[in-house]
Amino acid sequence: MTDKKRIFATSRIGDPAENRLRERGYELEVFHGPEAPPKKLIIEKVKSGIDALITTLRDPIDAEIFEAGKNSLKVVAQIAVGFDNINRADANKYKVPFANTADVLTEATAEFAFLMLGMLARKMYASERLVRDQKWPSWHPFLPFLGDEVTGKTIAIIGTGRIGLAMIKKCSGFDMNMLCYDPAYHNDKYIASIQELMDLRHANGIQKEKTWIKYVEFEEALSGADYVSIHVPLLREGETDKPTYHLINEKTLKLMKPTAYLVNTSRGPVVDEKALAKALKDKVITGAALDVFEKEPLP
Repeated sequence: MTDKKRIFATSRIGDPAENRLRERGYELEVFHGPEAPPKKLIIEKVKSGIDALITTLRDPIDAEIFEAGKNSLKVVAQIAVGFDNINRADANKYKVPFANTADVLTEATAEFAFLMLGMLARKMYASERLVRDQKWPSWHPFLPFLGDEVTGKTIAIIGTGRIGLAMIKKCSGFDMNMLCYDPAYHNDKYIASIQELMDLRHANGIQKEKTWIKYVEFEEALSGADYVSIHVPLLREGETDKPTYHLINEKTLKLMKPTAYLVNTSRGPVVDEKALAKALKDKVITGAALDVFEKEPLP
């Protein structure tokens, strides 16, 4: 078959997907290493005339890649929801479309954010270390750690896209009040539906206290919350009029309650890690849980 389309994948994508591509007549080459392929190798593959490139967040896809595939590369398909590694301006310049796997981890990410929130509230990390190191002295009603409930607390949901809305759904089941902020779009219909459900739960005696949810400005969300959960995309200066790079920084951390906790499951560079480390050391906030980091893997 002389016109067989060629694909290079920078990592395994699973037997079912790989088999399906081959069964449909594509010539698929896969980089099998657990580590990311060197950029030089990706350039070589693109220069060799591949039609499509399957990538992960580990692969820098920019003008150098698009230039190498100037006469042959037709599409870049990313195995991830995010695509921070793809230079969108370069892709547009070379007119190469790129796709992502949107919505595949919506519930999973929201679940993990909520689980981390619970771990912070109940001081699970410090408690687990104490038990593991065999330093648990004796039972005491509140020493050495006294956790807290999330029920009835106030959470700030920063970003109300798919994952933010999934997080809202989970928080509503724990009778939490919610301060929502999104710089781009307010999903007022969804928020109204959640409020209606919470009112119904209260009216039928399912929850003791009346709870609320509303959109507010960023500063109000930070200052009024017991927990702050980040669910925004990474947008840098020049890409938008409301960038999210280092959205959480020394200044914004000081807006939070000294008893508050921060949870980030969005993108590492949304949080200024040096500022966060200083805020924790100086007890500006009580704690934080990070699923993502500014540099991955950690140096």
